[in-house]
Amino acid sequence: MKYLVDIDGTICSLTDGKYEEAIPFVNRIKYFNDLYDKGHTIIYWTARGGNSGKDWSTLTKQQFFDWNVKYSELLFNKPSY
Repeated sequence: MKYLVDIDGTICSLTDGKYEEAIPFVNRIKYFNDLYDKGHTIIYWTARGGNSGKDWSTLTKQQFFDWNVKYSELLFNKPSY
């Protein structure tokens, strides 16, 4: 199965655009990591930078590494709402 997952408010705290202050939700990350380990496709799709145009990819990839987030793909430019 394929899962499309938001980042902020789903696997980490909402930070009102201060993404470097995000706190990981360990249990939620474990949930999606377990799905990944079972062979599911996990795609994270975020609106980070969608309004500001700032590239948050380096920070986000580092957070994923630090938080041990397993994923198939990381996408940006999700419409903000």
